[in-house]
Amino acid sequence: MAKSEKTGSKAASNAGRVLRDPDSSPAEKSAAGSALTQISSDGGADEQTGKEAASAAARVLRDRDSSLAAKSAAGSALTQVPDHEK
Repeated sequence: MAKSEKTGSKAASNAGRVLRDPDSSPAEKSAAGSALTQISSDGGADEQTGKEAASAAARVLRDRDSSLAAKSAAGSALTQVPDHEK
């Protein structure tokens, strides 16, 4: 079943910041990239977070060294995991 959540503008901005930051970890960049693929658009693309990106996002949320921007992007990505993958 497709999820209807989309990445909001603040989370998208944070995700872009994470992707531009050379100090961001691969997990942070994975979660940010996943969040950015799910920006609301007129095209109505039904992108969802895959297992690997969801795992990376969960690691980011647990990592006390991850920035708030990275955690925002990771949280957005995790809200878009299909129900059957949770």
